[in-house]
Amino acid sequence: MERWILVGLGGMIGTLLRYGTGGLIAKLKGGATFPVETLVINVAGCLAIGFLAVLSETRGIFDPSARGFLFVGLLGGFTTFSTFGYETFHLLREGQLAAGLTSIALQIVLGLGAVWGGAALARLVGGS
Repeated sequence: MERWILVGLGGMIGTLLRYGTGGLIAKLKGGATFPVETLVINVAGCLAIGFLAVLSETRGIFDPSARGFLFVGLLGGFTTFSTFGYETFHLLREGQLAAGLTSIALQIVLGLGAVWGGAALARLVGGS
C-alpha cells in the first residue's frame, strides 16, 4: 500500500510540475504557435529519467519505493514520454535494434492514429 501512495503522491507532484512549467513557458513564448512547452517538458523528463536511471542502476541508490515515486509517479506525471524514451534507449543499448525501432514507430504512428481516431469518434458521437 505504501508504494501505491508514493506513486500517487509522485504523480500529483509531477502533474503539478508539468502544469506549472507549461504555463510558465507559454507566458515566455508569447504568441508563438509551436508547442515548445511540450517539447521542453518531454526533453526535461527524458534528461531526468536518464540521469536517475543510471544512478539507480550503477549505484543502487533508490529502493523500489523510491523508484516507484520517482519513475512511475513523479516523472510519469510530468511526462510519460520520458518512460518511452528510457525504454527505447534501453532496447537500443542492449542491441535490440529491431525492437527499439519498432517501439519508436508504433508509439508515434499508433499514438497519432489514436488521437485522430478519438477525434473522429467524438465527431461521430457529437454529430459535428
